[in-house]
Amino acid sequence: MHIIGKIDPLIYNCITDEITSTDVIITENQIQHIKERHPNDYERYAAFFNEIIEKPDYIIETQKPNTALILKELSTDKLIFKTILRLVTPKDNPNYKNSIITFMKIDEKELNRLIKNKKVLYKKD
Repeated sequence: MHIIGKIDPLIYNCITDEITSTDVIITENQIQHIKERHPNDYERYAAFFNEIIEKPDYIIETQKPNTALILKELSTDKLIFKTILRLVTPKDNPNYKNSIITFMKIDEKELNRLIKNKKVLYKKD
């Protein structure tokens, strides 16, 4: 388990207002998942996890409960990322933390497709 950073519950309350922790982690299993499915993304971009979760540009609705699809563009590098974050609520094991499920670099076309075709729950001012 690796500590990534903290979320602002005021931003993520668009997913659930029952968030029980602000801590965000990523497990070894999820790191392996990212490395297998999205080669080199973890090695190149894991340093941006904290900024992605702390300052999302968009949060998109997902089919899974208490789960956020985060979109973030880093304008200095012209990089766009899609991250799935599972939020912990009182219904979960009290030892659980908010956890990154997957992460990948995407292009502008995919960003625009997601914003157009999915329900946007949060947009950065």
